[in-house]
Amino acid sequence: MSTVSVSGQGYAPSEAAGRDVLALPADVKASIRVLIVDDERTLRESCASVLRGEGYTVTLAGRGEEALDLMRRRQFDLVLIDLFMSQVPGLELLNAALEFNRDCLVVVMTGNPSVTSSIEALRMGAWDYLPKPFSATHLQVLIGRASHATMKAREAADLRQQVMRQHSHSDTTALIGISTSFRKAVELARKVAPTDASVFISGESGTGKEVIAQFIHQHSRRAKRTLVPINCAALPEPLLESEMFGHRKGAFTGADRDKPGLLETANGGTLFLDELTEMSLPLQAKLLRVVQDGVVRRVGAETAGDPVDVRFISATNRDPQDAVERGILRGDLFYRLRVVPIVLPPLRQRVDDIPLLANHFLGVFWHRHRQMPGRQPHLSDDAIEFLRTRQWRGNVRELQNAIEHVAVLTDPDKLIEPGDIPLYDDAEAASPSVPAAQLDGPFHEVKDRVISQFERDYLSRLVARAGGNMSKAARQASIDRTTLYRLMEKHGLQRDEIGE
Repeated sequence: MSTVSVSGQGYAPSEAAGRDVLALPADVKASIRVLIVDDERTLRESCASVLRGEGYTVTLAGRGEEALDLMRRRQFDLVLIDLFMSQVPGLELLNAALEFNRDCLVVVMTGNPSVTSSIEALRMGAWDYLPKPFSATHLQVLIGRASHATMKAREAADLRQQVMRQHSHSDTTALIGISTSFRKAVELARKVAPTDASVFISGESGTGKEVIAQFIHQHSRRAKRTLVPINCAALPEPLLESEMFGHRKGAFTGADRDKPGLLETANGGTLFLDELTEMSLPLQAKLLRVVQDGVVRRVGAETAGDPVDVRFISATNRDPQDAVERGILRGDLFYRLRVVPIVLPPLRQRVDDIPLLANHFLGVFWHRHRQMPGRQPHLSDDAIEFLRTRQWRGNVRELQNAIEHVAVLTDPDKLIEPGDIPLYDDAEAASPSVPAAQLDGPFHEVKDRVISQFERDYLSRLVARAGGNMSKAARQASIDRTTLYRLMEKHGLQRDEIGE
């Protein structure tokens, strides 16, 4: 076998060199742009002869400055760099190649393959190294592997774009709020965002868990990559497994090709696992393996696949600790994903945020549906107070839907009154009734039970409306603070916040 040698001896393509080692399609090979940087003319032209013979698009550079100029003006998928170049050191070229295109794969070639230099190159981001002299087959195999990795990265990027398009029209909420509990959650999200720590978000449905996840991703070092959301409650187990982990061709009926999963799609970015507690325990065990080892095994694969670099943000509308105790959520998975826990308060505990959110939504949906700037309706004081007194069991999402209804149906310039706001099922919340089951039993027992429930509900609503300010709550209830504290202690209620 002829060799591509460091001394610059020529290379004659052989039958082995012409073989397609990884059987990549011809159009894929033609789309792979390779830059070879070496100050030895014979060697770089010999390498080019091998790769062009296989169908790659090859560009040559004999000087470091020339290579820098080429990389500045053009995008390359693979870059082969001699580690010991004159004028511009190979490690400097390696660093520049990754700065110009962080997705390119760099292979360093060296005639002095010391452990120190190789490790330094790999530490700086080189994909692999090629010791000189090397055979044509060695070059073919290495470039074939790199091209295969590039093809997979392109496939994952296409899937990321598809995911982004699917979610591009979803309604998202700005992090609007002045309540203490909400500001604490946002500040915690802001602190953890620049790190790669796993985050576990808990809160009732509609409190904005996905919005917090988006905020964390957008303020992270992964912001230029994709945030891939997956709702663990929306898919049956077999489909969820295939969507998350991908599958090999023939893994099941209908699997007519290899397909990367969302874990691979999120490589370099963030995976948002919404409603994690709805995932089956077997799938949780498989996910735990990925969290621990960073390697994905597709459905139907006999061996583990390539490693992935994914940041995990998880969310649930349950109490996660209770889910662990009940055996719904694996404790080992939970503690790995809950490096930083964030708890989002329900909207009924953010009463002072309701006017801000309502006016924000009104502006957003009026512009979206009516597109009549300058003629936007406004919420009256009575409408604002009406919004503040509702229970909002669906939280921010329910408020958002109610205001969108108003924006669609209200006339321009109108002053919106309570009667213009839809009640839906929450109308019952304004006039609560006692469930029939609570009325069974002796008169005095039922009376005490109903009064106790009334006091608890009244106090919860009172303190929430006062934003946790106990003095304000006592004034609104026309009782003194000592009585208020005593009643709260009687019913085991705790103040989440005090804004005195």
